[in-house]
Amino acid sequence: MASISIEGASRTFADGTRALDDVNLAIGDGEFLVLVGPSGCGKSTLLRAVAGLEQLDRGRVLIGEADVTGKPAGERDIAMVFQNYALYPQMSVRDNIEFGLKSRRMSERERRERVADIAGLLGLGSLLSRRPAELSGGQLQRVAMGRAIARRPQAFLMDEPLSNLDAQLRTSMRAELARMRERLGVTTLYVTHDQIEAMTLGERVAVMCEGTIQQCDTPRRLYDQPRNVFVATFMGSPPMNLLKANFTAGGIRFGRFELPLQAGVRIPKAIPSTLLMGLRPGDLALDRSAPGHWPRIEVVPHAVEEYGHQRIVRFRCDAPPEAGAELDVSALLSGRDVIAVGERLSLGVDTAHLHFFDPESGNALA
Repeated sequence: MASISIEGASRTFADGTRALDDVNLAIGDGEFLVLVGPSGCGKSTLLRAVAGLEQLDRGRVLIGEADVTGKPAGERDIAMVFQNYALYPQMSVRDNIEFGLKSRRMSERERRERVADIAGLLGLGSLLSRRPAELSGGQLQRVAMGRAIARRPQAFLMDEPLSNLDAQLRTSMRAELARMRERLGVTTLYVTHDQIEAMTLGERVAVMCEGTIQQCDTPRRLYDQPRNVFVATFMGSPPMNLLKANFTAGGIRFGRFELPLQAGVRIPKAIPSTLLMGLRPGDLALDRSAPGHWPRIEVVPHAVEEYGHQRIVRFRCDAPPEAGAELDVSALLSGRDVIAVGERLSLGVDTAHLHFFDPESGNALA
């Protein structure tokens, strides 16, 4: 195993697109780090640069203490798992897993023992004689991971390995990957556009946008202490509500509501006249479920989305006429509560977990 260091990585394509803009990222020895962001943000380009499949214009990549920036992919001692599996269709599962071991001059007995260990780890024991065409999507992905594990490389690189699976399989494979992470402890850089995958798998998560790392931290800190508006709205489902607001003598006003601020609220030191207030949908609750010290607002839902165990209620908190804007807010409530469109509701607001951002820069106000 080895650490991975990316220092000042920059890459601009021939059409002028800046895929990477002075990216710095360090992945500890044995750490599982997830790189997450929307399509086109540069995350796959960064992964390919670490793999040696993409050349950098500037910067360097180190694996352990070795600078591998100019080395071809085959000399970097890493294993990559792709979203399309990249298995040999004419080979059995056993031969696919064993393929990379033959070039290392391992004895047949050693190869068979290692394949047996991996098959036990990934639940592939009964599938070793099958070919890829006879396997399900989840089984194919496990074989692809088994082939990567078999080599025992210094690091794993995973490029959206679950994106071709259906929702139920993705959930089960996430759990399987989490178990593998605990058992193997191999340095891993995992790329995904799915923030739920990122939150559930990553020891740390690096959020990318337009070729730069916006924030790299534990999933909990990214959720509770986002550095800017992009991270705040990208991490969390449903996304954070962003509302124009201003502090008053009585508390904070947004739209037609004014909330007294309970003890513990984090008030910025420097307060602009108008700011962006971030309110997580889960920090709203029906009156009967909310703690007594939470301030209440009266709302009328214009949309209700059912998710079985949960329900998203959307309502407007119309600003005064001179503001010329409607503010739409989402609340994440229990699915056991029966709520109808047009019904008047009283919602409690957890003002201790409000977030405040500068409307110009989008940065969090400390």
